[in-house]
Amino acid sequence: MANKEEILKVLKSVIDPEVGINIVDLGLVYEIESTEDTNKITMTLTTPGCPMHSSITNWVENAVRQIEPEKNVFVNLVWQPPWTPDKMSPEAKQELFERN
Repeated sequence: MANKEEILKVLKSVIDPEVGINIVDLGLVYEIESTEDTNKITMTLTTPGCPMHSSITNWVENAVRQIEPEKNVFVNLVWQPPWTPDKMSPEAKQELFERN
């Protein structure tokens, strides 16, 4: 069974196309729950009206299936608490700062 760190590592391969930073460093992943047959990822997006929401959740499912293909993957997309830039990792903040 994959642990939380392994799942977070693979989720770093999922890039938010609007910002160009992975969803983990953006602070979009709120919780990871793993049972014997399911990995549940509770996450949000930078904006509720994000036109890429289906694509991003599909990318999350596919990334997690890479390490545990036998398990179901459930992406629980939530809007509370809302995402704010203070949820970003220091590395993500630095990357955005360097771009501007």
